[in-house]
Amino acid sequence: MVALLRPPLQEVRTPVLDSQRWARFEPRADDIVIATFPKSGTTWMQRIIDLLVFLTPDVRPVGTISPWLDCTFFEALDDDLERLRAQTHRRYVKSHLPFDALPLWDSVKYIHVARDGRDARLSWMNHQQGFTPAMRTRIASRALALAKERKEVPSGPPPPPPEDPREFLLQWFDELEVAQQERSAGAMTGNLDYFGFEATYWRERTRPNLLLVHYNDLKENLEEEMWRIASFLEIAPPQDVMPHLVDAARFETMRRDGNRLNPALETSFDRGAERFINQGLSGRWRQHLTAGDVSRYEAIASRATTPRLAQWLQGGRRSAGNPQTMPD
Repeated sequence: MVALLRPPLQEVRTPVLDSQRWARFEPRADDIVIATFPKSGTTWMQRIIDLLVFLTPDVRPVGTISPWLDCTFFEALDDDLERLRAQTHRRYVKSHLPFDALPLWDSVKYIHVARDGRDARLSWMNHQQGFTPAMRTRIASRALALAKERKEVPSGPPPPPPEDPREFLLQWFDELEVAQQERSAGAMTGNLDYFGFEATYWRERTRPNLLLVHYNDLKENLEEEMWRIASFLEIAPPQDVMPHLVDAARFETMRRDGNRLNPALETSFDRGAERFINQGLSGRWRQHLTAGDVSRYEAIASRATTPRLAQWLQGGRRSAGNPQTMPD
């Protein structure tokens, strides 16, 4: 029997997300929810969980097996729910919602992957640039429908993002500073403000059914992190099998198998998985930002987060320590 510890505390509705889609989800006691800020290692974690659940390195379409339940423009909600109901293996579901917008069940396991915001933002730049015309049209259509529902005047398509990585990052810094000013004035800000999003998981980090994983730690020692994730999920892979699972989860292997892991990539992005699974690097922002830019970002982070959260977001467990035992 699965018990609801708390319902969602906020509703998130954007042209891409609708947290209300979770209201009809029927949890099972051993379900896994993979929840991340966009471009923070979501697909990577889906593949890791897929490998640990099935204990074989075979390529499976994780994008289909593990639906993105809060997404509004891929599959109809009824189709996602029917697919999940039909599954007999341990289920793992994707989300891009803040933790306080998800229902919290006692026996469901939640895994959150964090990444330095500057790296996630550069990955988002590649993501935006790679949308096919059909995908851009689909998102624009959703934005118009949501504006009409809210009785808002559609503002038209946003201007194209800067092509220069530094300009793209600095534009994001501007957005973060505006959000902070609005928050200080008591105004509501966007649901997907990076620091506010990450804080919803950080505040709950001591919950026994929530595991915080960092992108940098996955890069540094993938096998160690996979053993840690397996332990959290109470999965015991055979010692002789784990090396094969780790090899299947490496970035290079996933890039090679990308279109089979997620067939929707071929119609959503130019060059399919080659575009979506791009570089997988940490610290790439250092190539583009000046010392003054870095200081500006650190000042934004210090106003938006606690010192330990800022340290965790930038460096992960090896740099900042275990989130479950860290004081705030």
